[in-house]
Amino acid sequence: MKIGLLKEGKVPPDKRVPFSPNQCASILKLYPSISLYIQPSINRCFSDLEYKKNGVILTEDLSVCDIIMGVKEVPINMLIDDKIFFFFSHTIKKQPYNKLLLQTILKKNIQLVDYETLITENNQRIIGFGRYAGIVGCYNTFLAYGKKTKTYDLNFPQLLKDKNELEKELLKISLPQDFKIILTGSGRVSHGVIEILDMLGIKKVDKLDFLDQQYNYPVYVQLDSLDYVERMDNKVGSKNDFYAHPSDYRSILYKYTDCADMLITGHYYARGNPILLHKSDIASSTFKVKVVGDISCDINGPVGCTIRPSTIEKPIYGYNRLTQLEDNYHNNDAIVVMAVDNLPCALPMDASIHFGEVFINKVLPDLISDQNIISRGTITRNGELTSRFKYLADYIK
Repeated sequence: MKIGLLKEGKVPPDKRVPFSPNQCASILKLYPSISLYIQPSINRCFSDLEYKKNGVILTEDLSVCDIIMGVKEVPINMLIDDKIFFFFSHTIKKQPYNKLLLQTILKKNIQLVDYETLITENNQRIIGFGRYAGIVGCYNTFLAYGKKTKTYDLNFPQLLKDKNELEKELLKISLPQDFKIILTGSGRVSHGVIEILDMLGIKKVDKLDFLDQQYNYPVYVQLDSLDYVERMDNKVGSKNDFYAHPSDYRSILYKYTDCADMLITGHYYARGNPILLHKSDIASSTFKVKVVGDISCDINGPVGCTIRPSTIEKPIYGYNRLTQLEDNYHNNDAIVVMAVDNLPCALPMDASIHFGEVFINKVLPDLISDQNIISRGTITRNGELTSRFKYLADYIK
């Protein structure tokens, strides 16, 4: 089996990789039947020489490979007919900007495996960069609060060498004694956020206590979907019912934002789900939140103040609660918004190493033995959509 690692072709180029050089060396030792190839790149977080020293063949031409792996969407001119491709395709939600990409993949008889679609038998996602999205997103949210209040000044994460340096920066953070934080979601992103909150010594409290009690130390509440939505008919809801009939539900997140200083989103938002914070909720005189770290980053979606994505270089902007327009975040009526949509890129080495570890331990053995994980995650095969993804048929027409 010959596996090729693409240089990232999407602009701006991504520094992340599926495997670090040391991980490549481990793969070659564990699986003597595998050969690894890599395209030269000046943008990666690891150098070409590091890969070459660890037994990876450096070449522009990956047509010899059976399997080709990247991170972000692969430009159409870099697709090779009749190969197996692994990358984040951003097509399974029928994203209009990648429609032509999926159409071309079908025409080129490519077997597309999206990392996002690799799941267990219990439909649990296996791999992703969610943990580091949570870590960097939480860090950037505190960075935003420091700049809004002028109480401390954190270095931007992309200027730090690694996660260890990021953790040292946390020592600068100073919060009011009665500071309250809302965290939505319970997946990998939220777990990454909690890593930072734990390092800061911020205590987790019950949702009812969060609403009713005052504290003399910073606290946070973690809300799952049924904590921030309710059925419109006031009947008792359930997760299965919410997933099946999201239009029957409405948001009650405003109950928490009326007594919190910071909101960090780590939830998954599906099409048809209720808006969590309307612009009118944010404009309310009872709305207390000063900073929103929207890690989920759905533009003009469930969080009304997320009106555009921000960037790693400029991760924050101001949103005027009253005019509903972008504004200087130092203004009294403005809240500060962190809405970077590629957060793990700020710590590309750490994020790549974590991603590679999971792939090697949980996906690569299945790839070698041709078991079920790859089959479940395959979107296209033999020029057609697989049964799990037949719902995309109208999208590609």
